[in-house]
Amino acid sequence: MDASSSCSITSKGQVTIPKALRQQLGLGRGSRVCFELVGDHLEVRPWKPQQTLPASGFGLLKSQRPPVPVDFDPASLLRP
Repeated sequence: MDASSSCSITSKGQVTIPKALRQQLGLGRGSRVCFELVGDHLEVRPWKPQQTLPASGFGLLKSQRPPVPVDFDPASLLRP
């Protein structure tokens, strides 16, 4: 099956993406796609969320420990 396969539209406006194309794009059950009108045709693409990566990893990990007070002095842990 080539990349220009055709199919019919159901009464609910649904189409079936041919299996070979789904496999080539990595689309499985529950996958999302986006539609874009380009000129006189419709383009269907795998949907990828627009997420920006944080500049640092600070705050990404959750901890069960209570937070350390701001005025904590680690030197106080050393015994003279």
